[in-house]
Amino acid sequence: MHSRLAHLPTLLSLLIVIAMVLHGPIPQLAHYHDFADQSHWLGIPHSVDVLSNLGFVLVAAIGFYYVALSSQQMLRANSFSAYCVFIVSLLLTAAGSWFYHLAPDDTRLFWDRLPIALACASLMCAVRAENVPGIAQLRLFTELSVALAFAVFSVFWWKWTSDLRPYLLLQGLSVIMIPAWQMIWRAPVSDRIAFGVAMTLYVFAKIAELSDSAIWNLTHVVSGHSIKHLLAASAAAVIVLNLLQRERRV
Repeated sequence: MHSRLAHLPTLLSLLIVIAMVLHGPIPQLAHYHDFADQSHWLGIPHSVDVLSNLGFVLVAAIGFYYVALSSQQMLRANSFSAYCVFIVSLLLTAAGSWFYHLAPDDTRLFWDRLPIALACASLMCAVRAENVPGIAQLRLFTELSVALAFAVFSVFWWKWTSDLRPYLLLQGLSVIMIPAWQMIWRAPVSDRIAFGVAMTLYVFAKIAELSDSAIWNLTHVVSGHSIKHLLAASAAAVIVLNLLQRERRV
Protein backbone atom coordinates (compact mmCIF):
# COMPACT_ATOMS: atom_id res chain seq x y z
CA MET A 1 0.00 0.00 0.00
CA HIS A 2 2.82 2.40 0.90
CA SER A 3 4.59 2.10 -2.45
CA ARG A 4 1.38 2.50 -4.46
CA LEU A 5 0.20 5.61 -2.64
CA ALA A 6 3.47 7.23 -1.52
CA HIS A 7 3.30 9.88 -4.26
CA LEU A 8 -0.41 10.65 -3.74
CA PRO A 9 0.16 13.64 -1.39
CA THR A 10 2.56 15.23 -3.88
CA LEU A 11 0.08 14.71 -6.71
CA LEU A 12 -2.75 16.21 -4.66
CA SER A 13 -0.57 19.22 -3.83
CA LEU A 14 0.25 19.83 -7.48
CA LEU A 15 -3.40 19.57 -8.50
CA ILE A 16 -4.43 22.09 -5.84
CA VAL A 17 -1.66 24.51 -6.83
CA ILE A 18 -2.63 24.23 -10.52
CA ALA A 19 -6.30 24.79 -9.67
CA MET A 20 -5.46 27.93 -7.68
CA VAL A 21 -3.20 29.29 -10.43
CA LEU A 22 -5.94 28.76 -13.01
CA HIS A 23 -8.55 30.28 -10.70
CA GLY A 24 -6.72 33.59 -10.47
CA PRO A 25 -6.40 35.97 -7.51
CA ILE A 26 -8.74 35.48 -4.56
CA PRO A 27 -9.41 38.86 -2.93
CA GLN A 28 -10.51 39.43 0.62
CA LEU A 29 -14.22 40.06 1.07
CA ALA A 30 -15.02 43.78 0.91
CA HIS A 31 -16.70 43.87 4.32
CA TYR A 32 -14.44 41.34 6.04
CA HIS A 33 -13.85 43.57 9.09
CA ASP A 34 -17.57 44.17 9.75
CA PHE A 35 -18.03 41.60 12.50
CA ALA A 36 -21.36 41.10 14.24
CA ASP A 37 -19.94 41.45 17.74
CA GLN A 38 -20.14 45.13 18.68
CA SER A 39 -20.24 44.52 22.42
CA HIS A 40 -18.23 46.39 25.06
CA TRP A 41 -17.34 44.78 28.39
CA LEU A 42 -14.88 46.13 30.96
CA GLY A 43 -13.85 48.72 28.40
CA ILE A 44 -12.94 46.07 25.82
CA PRO A 45 -14.44 46.70 22.36
CA HIS A 46 -15.75 43.67 20.47
CA SER A 47 -15.32 41.92 23.80
CA VAL A 48 -16.72 38.48 22.87
CA ASP A 49 -14.51 38.18 19.79
CA VAL A 50 -11.52 39.38 21.82
CA LEU A 51 -12.00 37.27 24.95
CA SER A 52 -12.85 34.08 23.05
CA ASN A 53 -9.15 33.93 22.17
CA LEU A 54 -8.42 32.86 25.74
CA GLY A 55 -9.08 29.32 24.52
CA PHE A 56 -5.85 29.43 22.52
CA VAL A 57 -3.94 30.64 25.60
CA LEU A 58 -5.24 27.67 27.60
CA VAL A 59 -4.31 25.17 24.88
CA ALA A 60 -0.85 26.73 24.52
CA ALA A 61 -0.37 26.40 28.30
CA ILE A 62 -1.20 22.69 28.05
CA GLY A 63 1.25 22.47 25.17
CA PHE A 64 4.05 24.05 27.20
CA TYR A 65 3.26 21.57 29.97
CA TYR A 66 3.69 18.76 27.43
CA VAL A 67 7.07 20.19 26.36
CA ALA A 68 8.22 20.46 29.99
CA LEU A 69 7.07 16.89 30.63
CA SER A 70 8.62 15.36 27.53
CA SER A 71 10.89 12.37 27.96
CA GLN A 72 14.24 11.96 26.24
CA GLN A 73 12.54 9.69 23.72
CA MET A 74 10.03 12.39 22.81
CA LEU A 75 12.77 15.05 22.68
CA ARG A 76 14.60 12.95 20.09
CA ALA A 77 11.48 12.37 17.99
CA ASN A 78 11.62 13.81 14.46
CA SER A 79 8.38 15.68 14.99
CA PHE A 80 9.22 17.33 18.32
CA SER A 81 10.64 20.63 17.01
CA ALA A 82 7.70 21.11 14.63
CA TYR A 83 5.21 20.47 17.44
CA CYS A 84 7.06 23.02 19.59
CA VAL A 85 6.63 25.63 16.82
CA PHE A 86 2.95 24.67 16.59
CA ILE A 87 2.45 25.21 20.32
CA VAL A 88 4.20 28.59 20.25
CA SER A 89 2.07 29.51 17.23
CA LEU A 90 -1.08 28.88 19.29
CA LEU A 91 -0.01 31.46 21.86
CA LEU A 92 0.89 33.90 19.08
CA THR A 93 -2.52 33.23 17.49
CA ALA A 94 -4.21 34.31 20.70
CA ALA A 95 -2.11 37.50 20.86
CA GLY A 96 -2.54 38.31 17.17
CA SER A 97 -6.28 37.72 17.13
CA TRP A 98 -6.74 39.67 20.38
CA PHE A 99 -4.82 42.61 18.88
CA TYR A 100 -6.78 42.45 15.62
CA HIS A 101 -10.26 42.24 17.10
CA LEU A 102 -9.72 45.25 19.36
CA ALA A 103 -9.82 47.45 16.21
CA PRO A 104 -10.21 45.32 13.07
CA ASP A 105 -8.40 46.57 9.96
CA ASP A 106 -5.96 45.19 7.37
CA THR A 107 -2.88 46.33 9.28
CA ARG A 108 -3.87 44.42 12.40
CA LEU A 109 -5.18 41.48 10.37
CA PHE A 110 -1.62 40.81 9.22
CA TRP A 111 -0.69 39.93 12.82
CA ASP A 112 -3.78 37.74 13.14
CA ARG A 113 -3.07 35.72 10.00
CA LEU A 114 0.69 35.29 10.44
CA PRO A 115 0.60 32.91 13.47
CA ILE A 116 -2.28 30.94 11.92
CA ALA A 117 -0.13 30.35 8.84
CA LEU A 118 2.80 29.29 11.04
CA ALA A 119 0.55 26.87 12.94
CA CYS A 120 -0.68 25.22 9.73
CA ALA A 121 2.85 24.89 8.32
CA SER A 122 4.39 23.50 11.51
CA LEU A 123 1.54 21.03 12.07
CA MET A 124 1.92 19.62 8.56
CA CYS A 125 5.65 19.22 9.08
CA ALA A 126 5.10 17.50 12.44
CA VAL A 127 2.68 14.94 10.99
CA ARG A 128 4.92 14.31 7.99
CA ALA A 129 7.97 13.86 10.24
CA GLU A 130 6.29 11.31 12.48
CA ASN A 131 4.66 9.28 9.69
CA VAL A 132 6.86 9.25 6.59
CA PRO A 133 9.82 6.92 7.27
CA GLY A 134 13.43 7.28 6.20
CA ILE A 135 13.72 11.08 6.29
CA ALA A 136 16.99 12.39 7.72
CA GLN A 137 16.98 15.00 10.49
CA LEU A 138 18.63 17.59 8.24
CA ARG A 139 15.95 17.17 5.60
CA LEU A 140 13.20 17.47 8.22
CA PHE A 141 14.77 20.68 9.54
CA THR A 142 15.02 22.01 5.98
CA GLU A 143 11.38 21.14 5.25
CA LEU A 144 10.24 22.87 8.44
CA SER A 145 12.29 25.97 7.62
CA VAL A 146 10.92 26.12 4.07
CA ALA A 147 7.34 25.57 5.27
CA LEU A 148 7.61 28.35 7.86
CA ALA A 149 9.19 30.66 5.28
CA PHE A 150 6.29 29.95 2.91
CA ALA A 151 3.83 30.66 5.75
CA VAL A 152 5.40 34.09 6.28
CA PHE A 153 5.49 34.69 2.52
CA SER A 154 1.79 33.77 2.15
CA VAL A 155 0.74 36.52 4.56
CA PHE A 156 3.10 39.09 3.06
CA TRP A 157 1.80 38.16 -0.41
CA TRP A 158 -1.75 38.93 0.73
CA LYS A 159 -0.55 42.23 2.25
CA TRP A 160 1.30 43.23 -0.96
CA THR A 161 -1.22 42.01 -3.56
CA SER A 162 -4.57 41.50 -1.75
CA ASP A 163 -4.46 37.91 -3.11
CA LEU A 164 -5.28 35.23 -0.55
CA ARG A 165 -4.30 32.22 -2.66
CA PRO A 166 -1.00 31.26 -0.92
CA TYR A 167 -2.58 31.73 2.53
CA LEU A 168 -5.64 29.65 1.63
CA LEU A 169 -3.41 27.07 -0.07
CA LEU A 170 -1.56 26.51 3.19
CA GLN A 171 -4.77 25.95 5.13
CA GLY A 172 -6.23 23.71 2.43
CA LEU A 173 -3.10 21.58 2.23
CA SER A 174 -3.07 21.02 5.98
CA VAL A 175 -6.63 19.67 5.89
CA ILE A 176 -5.84 17.35 2.96
CA MET A 177 -2.23 16.29 3.47
CA ILE A 178 -2.39 15.39 7.16
CA PRO A 179 -5.05 12.65 6.80
CA ALA A 180 -3.39 11.50 3.56
CA TRP A 181 -0.02 10.94 5.27
CA GLN A 182 -1.69 9.23 8.21
CA MET A 183 -3.68 6.93 5.94
CA ILE A 184 -0.80 6.00 3.63
CA TRP A 185 1.73 5.32 6.38
CA ARG A 186 -0.82 3.78 8.76
CA ALA A 187 -0.50 6.13 11.70
CA PRO A 188 -1.68 4.77 15.07
CA VAL A 189 -5.46 4.67 15.36
CA SER A 190 -5.37 7.10 18.31
CA ASP A 191 -3.57 9.67 16.14
CA ARG A 192 -5.98 9.27 13.24
CA ILE A 193 -8.97 9.64 15.55
CA ALA A 194 -7.49 12.72 17.24
CA PHE A 195 -6.67 14.46 13.97
CA GLY A 196 -10.02 13.41 12.48
CA VAL A 197 -11.84 15.05 15.38
CA ALA A 198 -9.59 18.12 15.14
CA MET A 199 -10.21 18.50 11.40
CA THR A 200 -13.96 18.12 11.90
CA LEU A 201 -13.94 20.82 14.59
CA TYR A 202 -11.95 23.09 12.28
CA VAL A 203 -14.48 22.62 9.47
CA PHE A 204 -17.28 23.54 11.89
CA ALA A 205 -15.21 26.57 12.95
CA LYS A 206 -15.13 27.80 9.34
CA ILE A 207 -18.90 27.24 9.04
CA ALA A 208 -19.46 29.26 12.22
CA GLU A 209 -17.26 32.02 10.84
CA LEU A 210 -19.46 32.26 7.75
CA SER A 211 -22.54 32.44 10.01
CA ASP A 212 -21.18 35.29 12.12
CA SER A 213 -24.19 37.64 12.01
CA ALA A 214 -26.81 34.90 11.93
CA ILE A 215 -25.53 33.38 15.17
CA TRP A 216 -25.24 36.80 16.84
CA ASN A 217 -28.80 37.71 15.83
CA LEU A 218 -30.00 34.39 17.20
CA THR A 219 -28.20 34.50 20.56
CA HIS A 220 -27.34 38.19 21.16
CA VAL A 221 -24.58 36.79 23.37
CA VAL A 222 -22.03 35.15 21.10
CA SER A 223 -21.19 35.63 17.43
CA GLY A 224 -20.28 33.10 14.79
CA HIS A 225 -16.73 34.43 14.74
CA SER A 226 -16.41 34.00 18.50
CA ILE A 227 -17.60 30.40 18.17
CA LYS A 228 -15.03 29.96 15.40
CA HIS A 229 -12.30 30.91 17.89
CA LEU A 230 -13.59 28.42 20.45
CA LEU A 231 -13.95 25.59 17.94
CA ALA A 232 -10.51 26.22 16.45
CA ALA A 233 -9.00 26.25 19.95
CA SER A 234 -10.85 22.99 20.69
CA ALA A 235 -9.37 21.46 17.53
CA ALA A 236 -5.87 22.43 18.70
CA ALA A 237 -6.67 21.09 22.18
CA VAL A 238 -7.50 17.65 20.77
CA ILE A 239 -4.09 17.53 19.07
CA VAL A 240 -2.15 18.75 22.12
CA LEU A 241 -3.99 16.39 24.49
CA ASN A 242 -3.18 13.52 22.13
CA LEU A 243 0.50 14.48 22.49
CA LEU A 244 0.13 14.32 26.27
CA GLN A 245 -1.45 10.88 26.01
CA ARG A 246 1.50 9.71 23.92
CA GLU A 247 3.91 10.95 26.58
CA ARG A 248 2.08 8.95 29.23
CA ARG A 249 2.34 5.82 27.09
CA VAL A 250 6.13 6.16 26.68
